[in-house]
Amino acid sequence: MKAKEIKVLDKGFVRLIDCMGKDESIVQAARVSYGKGTKSFSEDRGLIRYLMRNQHSSPFEMIQTKWHISCPIFVMRQLVRHRTASLNEKSLRYSEATDEFYVPDSERIQAQNKNNKQGSGKLLDPEIREKFFNKLNEVHTSTFDSYTQLNELGVARELARIILPVSLYTEFYWSMNLRNLFHFLKLRLDHHAQYEIRLYAEAIFSIIKEMFPMSCEAFEDYVLNAKTFSRGEWDVLKQLLIPGATLEDTEAYSSLSAGERRELLLKLGEEHA
Repeated sequence: MKAKEIKVLDKGFVRLIDCMGKDESIVQAARVSYGKGTKSFSEDRGLIRYLMRNQHSSPFEMIQTKWHISCPIFVMRQLVRHRTASLNEKSLRYSEATDEFYVPDSERIQAQNKNNKQGSGKLLDPEIREKFFNKLNEVHTSTFDSYTQLNELGVARELARIILPVSLYTEFYWSMNLRNLFHFLKLRLDHHAQYEIRLYAEAIFSIIKEMFPMSCEAFEDYVLNAKTFSRGEWDVLKQLLIPGATLEDTEAYSSLSAGERRELLLKLGEEHA
């Protein structure tokens, strides 16, 4: 197959280099116990949606995808947390690093989010953003110069590399079946995910939507854009069905913690959440 590639960030990319299976492969796997082959498009689509809706996920493992990815090291650290993938990374023990560092856009330089300890907040003032870029350039220039000097002095590459920052680009092969890829996408397409890895997830999803349209449609409808509710949240929703009831009046709502209330409001799309 011809590799499908999308540029990501300033120097990175996502490239689908190999794929085994298609939507029909999922259908055939699901029907194997009946000894039936592929039926009509509408029946295939209906079965895939049924499987996704009811979390019968093993047939989606019949599809395997293989990617070539280039991203900053700190983004890869988030990718490797998904341990259902197989991967092999370019080694700086065997090869020398290239002078490729991630430099974010100016609009990306945001303050620490006051409510989310691991998130970004409002755009910072221009003078602070300028200081950020000056410091970033200073670190990139000095560390790569030092790295080059150490290599020239004959220091082992496996030691010289330790001074390089996590903004350095790395590249690797990454293989994952469709079931686990959907799990990765559910987490990394979420608006709470870090901006940089979210862009990589968006690139990956845009590629597989062309490859597996029925599966991706079902994923969007029943997983990505769906909401799940805890038992306490469900009790609130049932009480809200009573005519004239409001959130603040329901006994179930008052029993939720502050965090649970905030999350419920977000799920309901409340503006004041």
